[in-house]
Amino acid sequence: MNDEHEHRSLVEGVKGDAKTKIVPVNVSSVGRIITSGRQSSVLDDWEIKWNDGSTDLHRLQNAASQVRQSDIPVAFPTETVYGLGADATRSEAVRGIFAAKNRPVDNPLIVHFHSLSQLRRFLPSSTDGTSDPIPAIYKPLIENFWPGPLTIILPTRDDGALASEVTAGLKTFGARIPRSFLALALLKLADVPMAAPSANASTKPSPTTAEHVLEDLDGRIHTILDGGPCSVGVESTVVDGLSSPPAILRPGGVTIEQLRTCAGWEDIVVGYKDSATIDGTAPRAPGMKYRHYSPKAPVLLYEAGTTQPSQEELLKATRKDTLTCCRYPLPLESTIEILEVDLGNTPESIARGLFSALRLLDRNGVDTIFLEGIDDTSGGELAAAVMNRVRKAAEVAVR
Repeated sequence: MNDEHEHRSLVEGVKGDAKTKIVPVNVSSVGRIITSGRQSSVLDDWEIKWNDGSTDLHRLQNAASQVRQSDIPVAFPTETVYGLGADATRSEAVRGIFAAKNRPVDNPLIVHFHSLSQLRRFLPSSTDGTSDPIPAIYKPLIENFWPGPLTIILPTRDDGALASEVTAGLKTFGARIPRSFLALALLKLADVPMAAPSANASTKPSPTTAEHVLEDLDGRIHTILDGGPCSVGVESTVVDGLSSPPAILRPGGVTIEQLRTCAGWEDIVVGYKDSATIDGTAPRAPGMKYRHYSPKAPVLLYEAGTTQPSQEELLKATRKDTLTCCRYPLPLESTIEILEVDLGNTPESIARGLFSALRLLDRNGVDTIFLEGIDDTSGGELAAAVMNRVRKAAEVAVR
């Protein structure tokens, strides 16, 4: 079966079977985490005391069964963005992700685990057969940032424990343990590692609410678990500690300044470009290749420090009656309608609202989106992640 026919068959199979449903889940009704009291127990060996009979638990159990048994992925919230999850050990299930998103097959997927003990089962054994298979370079990061918005690059096993589609032909894969309790509970119930990119159509802005997922994937999947809006709003940071020096492959919820406080990561380098790159090589991590995060309307980015665009420049940029401006008012003629979106003045608030704002503007049918960039040269917070996303979304950047 060729890729095009397989993609069409998977999508038509969903459309012909059932309409996509948003399933609300109140995580406070599902259960609570039980640990041994050791500092590392949440990451290593932990359990959930389930609230048996809970409607919300029943909904999660149904979703977990779909992950284990179906080739149609399930959308669920994490602390970063909504993910599109499938059993990372089954090729048919992972191909369902690519079909639903219309995602290029050479774009690798991040695999989510519920614990370190589960992760270790999918790593190559140490040479002496006794030491920890997780490379020592990652131990400070795991202690400081897991569970949370950080993905680490790890070597794959030679026996195909993970589906080959996960790695896009690489000898490594990205792994993380999410902080979201709903995500952890789903992983625990499914008891399989879950490949889970963002739950949007490929190239579109990432989803931070269940409604965003429905906009893109209605009729392409069965179930969207609704746990409310995501708290971070941009994807996880991806780091490679197998290279020397260590590199950050995608900026996200953990900053480069935070990483540099960890032993062995003081000299971490930036290994990504903010613009999309198209060449014949497979990207080392998601988000390194192709255009991403793009709304329907063309985006013109004015980098921090550039002069506010004049009326003539804005009129030249569009031939229709609607312009969009973020953050500042502009003295335009009455024939031009301005829709202004203020995302706040901190990288955290901008990160939480960026993708929602781009989707809102698309729903309003705007002709052009003008974005005012923020300063990411001094580092700190999520500025680098925000600017990485908007630069990939922009068709034109004014510097």
